[in-house]
Amino acid sequence: MVIEIDDGSGFCFGVTTAIKKAEEELAKGETLYCLGDIVHNGMEVDRLSKKGLITIDHEQMKELHNVKVLLRAHGEPPETYEVARKNGIEIIDATCPVVLQLQKRIKRQYDSIESPLSSSSQIVIFGKNGHAEVLGLVGQTHSEAIIIEKFEDVKKLDFDKNIYLYSQTTKGLDEFHRIIDYIQEHISPTATFKSFDTICRQVANRMPNIASFATKHDLILFVAGKKSSNGKVLFKECHSVNPNSFQIEKADEIDLKWLEGVETIGICGATSTPKWLMEECRDYIIRQIN
Repeated sequence: MVIEIDDGSGFCFGVTTAIKKAEEELAKGETLYCLGDIVHNGMEVDRLSKKGLITIDHEQMKELHNVKVLLRAHGEPPETYEVARKNGIEIIDATCPVVLQLQKRIKRQYDSIESPLSSSSQIVIFGKNGHAEVLGLVGQTHSEAIIIEKFEDVKKLDFDKNIYLYSQTTKGLDEFHRIIDYIQEHISPTATFKSFDTICRQVANRMPNIASFATKHDLILFVAGKKSSNGKVLFKECHSVNPNSFQIEKADEIDLKWLEGVETIGICGATSTPKWLMEECRDYIIRQIN
């Protein structure tokens, strides 16, 4: 039996940087808080928790004073920085550079619109409602931006008003382009439409890569946390090209019946999946079949 781990799977640059910063701070022996799960992978969160990382939510942060708080790769709205300033909290900012750049672009766009946003223009963000990154993006517009989660949502926009379209960095390119095409077809001749391709290519390129990987193997084990939006999208892609694909969170979820009659196994994962976890799944299989 051949078992291959996908070289292209595993942490993206932003997540790698955030975890490195957390480990560097924890190595100093000081208390470190993290605002929200550092990554959407329960196993990695547990690993860092054992090293001393304390995960908190926004309400808990408001009660803290004179401590260090790590901001994860997803980014945060301006209100979070204001709470930190008032409470004497030292921010360890691990916001992904791609996300940070997007926040700045949206803020500049918002500041450039003189009249109230809803009366003449719409800043639209293609992204998942309630997702940490999207909350940070909407926060740049005092929560006035409109979120569209899927193609069908584009129909609720007012096509007589100006539209400035952005995307959460981890959304799919194909659906984003469908949304652009629809707006271009329906926008009023008197209104302005501008779209900004803000999708991270390191993430977007994983779709075709992971599909290619999935076709090469009899069985695909897709390792990802249940909270991972990116994981849901990538697993769907795997399953569409190889129906013998299973999503698991950890090694002991592997059903040995899946291995019957299988000659090659491919192990892959999301941008929030640590390499060590995929390796653990590989090693588990090796132990079971030997």
